[in-house]
Amino acid sequence: MEQLLHLFTEAGTLMLAGMVFVFAFLGILVVFIKFVLAPLANKFPDKQPTSRAPVKTASKKFGLESGTVAAIGAAVSQYRKQRQQ
Repeated sequence: MEQLLHLFTEAGTLMLAGMVFVFAFLGILVVFIKFVLAPLANKFPDKQPTSRAPVKTASKKFGLESGTVAAIGAAVSQYRKQRQQ
């Protein structure tokens, strides 16, 4: 019984030491980000993205006409409805 009590005490001490270590590490990380990186981010802001070129749709990319795309969409929709029943 004495040995079991010793093991639980050692486990609790180790757990507490680990929790303190993690808490201290995260606290130091927060302080570092707040006082070192935040002023740098304000001094050197990110550039605003420029407007991108319009994205080609699949119909234009593969040279399909809009009627063909509509027919394929209708066929897929009809197939899905038949499969649900």
